[in-house]
Amino acid sequence: MDNQEYRTMIDGEAGIASAIVQTRSQCTAIGFDAASRCRIETAVSELARNIIKYAGTGEMVFRAIQDQHRRGIEVRACDDGPGIEDLDLAMRDHFTTGRSLGLGLPGVRRMMDDFDIDSKPGEGTRITIRKWL
Repeated sequence: MDNQEYRTMIDGEAGIASAIVQTRSQCTAIGFDAASRCRIETAVSELARNIIKYAGTGEMVFRAIQDQHRRGIEVRACDDGPGIEDLDLAMRDHFTTGRSLGLGLPGVRRMMDDFDIDSKPGEGTRITIRKWL
């Protein structure tokens, strides 16, 4: 399995599109079906849009992963933005600091198998998501 990391700069719509293309490419190579690819692309799009909305710029890192019994994809979304003041509140359904439905991060968490977030005010945000076959 290809253990290479693929990095995409997120700095506008072109970066979001690039992240989605990279997701599709990785998911196809790993063997995800169309429905799973769509869910993963949706999660990646949401994280990329959050980078633009809250931090301005950031990076997404993609890689194929494997443990003893399964294969999958891991995506890290990283930014040096303002960070999230209250993670517990941000992870509640319908909470939003913008004018949205507030389903972003909780929705991403539900679509993926693994969801890890590290964010501190003034230090940016790091989110790692994984989906397994």
